[in-house]
Formats: sequence, C-alpha cells, structure tokens
Amino acid sequence: MESVKSIDSNIYRTINKLSANYSPEEKEKLCDQIVTDLYTKAETIAAQSILSKEEHKSEWGERIDDILTSKWLGYPIMLLLLGGIFWLTIIGANYPSAMLAEGLFWLEEQLTTFFLWANAPQWLHGILVLGIYRTMAWVVSVMLPPMAIFFPLFTLLEDLGYLPRVAFNLDSLFKRAGAHGKQSLTMSMGFGCNAAGVIAARIIDSPREKMIAILTNNFVPCNGRFPTLIILATIFMGNVVSSPYHSIVAATVVVGIVLVGIITTLLVSWGLSKTFLKGIPSSFTLELPPYRKPQIGRIIVRSFLDRTLFVLGRAVIVAAPAGVLVWVLANTSINDISLITHLANILNPFAILIGLDGVILLAFILGLPANEIIIPIIVMSYLSVGAMLEPESTEALRTILLNNGWTWITALATMLFSLLHFPCGTTLLTIKKETASTKWAVFAFLLTTTIAIVVNFIVVQLIRLF
Repeated sequence: MESVKSIDSNIYRTINKLSANYSPEEKEKLCDQIVTDLYTKAETIAAQSILSKEEHKSEWGERIDDILTSKWLGYPIMLLLLGGIFWLTIIGANYPSAMLAEGLFWLEEQLTTFFLWANAPQWLHGILVLGIYRTMAWVVSVMLPPMAIFFPLFTLLEDLGYLPRVAFNLDSLFKRAGAHGKQSLTMSMGFGCNAAGVIAARIIDSPREKMIAILTNNFVPCNGRFPTLIILATIFMGNVVSSPYHSIVAATVVVGIVLVGIITTLLVSWGLSKTFLKGIPSSFTLELPPYRKPQIGRIIVRSFLDRTLFVLGRAVIVAAPAGVLVWVLANTSINDISLITHLANILNPFAILIGLDGVILLAFILGLPANEIIIPIIVMSYLSVGAMLEPESTEALRTILLNNGWTWITALATMLFSLLHFPCGTTLLTIKKETASTKWAVFAFLLTTTIAIVVNFIVVQLIRLF
C-alpha cells in the first residue's frame, strides 16, 4: 500500500522485526494502523500548534484593546494620537506648502507677463489672474500639503484597525446624546473634509440619526479651517514660550479647539434628538476587527487619489468664483472707498460684540466657497491692495494683525468662529445632495451660524467681564 511505502525504511524494518510472528495480512494491518496513528498524531500536534498561535494573537490583541478601550486610558491615548497627527501635519506641511506656493506664484508672474505682452485689459488680468488663478493657487498650496500628510496618517489608523476602537470609546457618549455610535466615525472623517464626513453618514441606517450626523459634522474642523486655526495658534499662543516649543503649544491649542468642537457635536446632537429629530437611539453591534499589518502602498495611493485629490478638486472648483467676487468688491469704489471696505464698516458694530471686527466677519462671509481664503481676504482688506495676498512670513502677518487692533482675545474669537461657523460651499452642496433637500442645507447653515454667534458672544463677554 502507498501508506506503507511512504514510511521511512528504518521504521518499516523495525515493524517487521516486532511483527516477525505475524501473518502478512496482520503485518499489513499493523503497518496501516501505525501510519494512521502517526498522521492523526501529526494533525493533532499541528492543530494544537496553530490554535496556540491564534490564542497568542488573540491574547495579544485583547491586551492592547484593554489599554486602547480602557475607561481611563482610552481617551488620553486618542487625544495623544490626535495631537501627534496634528503636530506632524503642522511641522511636515510648512516647507512643502512654502515651496508649492513659490512655484505657483512664479507661474502667476509668467501669466502676468503674458497678459502684458498681449495688451490684455487690466480688468481681464485682474479677474483671471489676480482673482481666479490666485485664489486657486492659495487653495492648492494651503490644502494639498496638509491633506497629503493628514489623510495617509488617518488612513493608516484606519488600516491598522484603530478607528473602530475610537467608535467603541465614543459610542456611549453618542448614545447618551441620542445619536448613533457610528457617528464617531463620520465625525472623524470630517477632520479631513466635512463634505467627506457628510457622505460617510451613509453608513448609518437610521434616517433620523443619519440626519443628526450630517447636521453636526461641521463642528469638527476640516482641512480648510486648520490653516487658520494653526497660524493663529502659532502667532498668538505659541509665542508665549521659547522657540523650540512653539509648535507643541500651537498643537495643544488646536487640540483644545478640536475638543470644543467634539463637545459641541455631542451637545447639539442631544438638542436635535430632543427637538427637531426626536426618537429612540438605535443600537448596533460593533465587532472590533483584529489588528493587521497596514499596506503602505495601498494607503498612499488610496488616500492621495480617493481623498486628497478628490477633495482638493472640489475645493478649487468652488473657490474660483469667490476669487472673482473678492476682486470685484476690492476694485469697485464708491467715494474712493472700495465696496469691501463699505461692507466691513457696516458689519463692524455687530462683529465687535462677538470679538471680531467687520473685516474678519466679512472675510468669513466671502470665504463661504472655501475657508482657505479667509486669512488672505483679511490681509487684503487691512492693506487695501485690491487683490488677495499672503504675507511673506508669520511674523509679518502678526505685525499686520497687531497693527489693526488684534489681541489674543481677537485670535481666540476668530478661532472659535472658524470652528463653529457655517459649512463651506462644498459641504452645503453635499448636504443638499445627501438629504435631497435644500431645506436641510439651509437649516445646517442657520444652525451652525447661530451657535457660532452665541458661543462667541458668551465667551468674549465673559473674558471682558473678568
């Protein structure tokens, strides 16, 4: 038989000696039995070995989960990871952003040279180059480097299997707020782009809880608002310590602002679940997937193509008309005063009540299509130069802001308003599409704007009081 022939010849000779008095049939049966026992024992040993490895992996994963989902350690670890990602994004994006801006604005000079050579009208050069191109150049130079860092890091956590642990940690908080535990995942997506967070709400089956997730996603800062938060935190808060620690203090302040956004998300979710969107929170079973080795190549490709370029493309398309509007307002005058200055003066009394000024509030309004252009609009309005521009350094920007009456209170109020104010044009269009209703897009605009005004007013008045 094949089973007998497959046995080592030494073992076969030993069997023959032991079964010398057996008949050939009995010898063959004995050999078959021994071979069967050998294979059975080998399979048992192999199965035990594999089971041991699986148990080892399971125990290893459970020990990590005991830490990452711990009542006392889970939240601090989340904040540390979040702060680390922000810090790496802040540090890593500075130089690529500067290089990209230098290249894009060099191209702007070449376009200007071409328009001069072609004897094009000044208004055409203003609209196409100083308006549309310069706005898109800012959006690209400001958004691309941070997104190219943030999205891969975020996708890495997703690929490792950490994001479900975040959902597990926050599940009870969202349930208490009358929302769905999966909203923690849609909220996390909002850090990259609020429009992406709104789309991610599709994972929530309940229409009521899905709507809550959509309406509150704006309260976590997207990539378009991070530059404003980071640069103001660096200029006004980071400078209180010595140079080596500027970025750490700035990152800590930004994390604090993010925490305010998360708390606001929970409070507003609770309010909506008790008023406009009443209902009983639905439960869901969250199975924590095993930890796995991330596929770096796939992460880079997926995060860059599916997220970074997709979001950047939509932002550029929406921001281009804003560039035209800003240029027209800055270059159209009444009594030798530009329209943008007239509008700022009209808004100024109300803006002061919430810690801003007319220029800042107008910049937020004109920045509806793209949050990235808010700081350039503020600088342009203060300097009255007729086109958006960006200071050569943060110190130059700090000087401009201080010369126009900014204090740390102004910076804090601007950061809070940037965090809580109405969604950008891209996100509003996404809300309209996802809800198939203009009504909910308008409601999202009014809800967030009202909350931003109320919070700013309370915080600023309390600070001024004490």
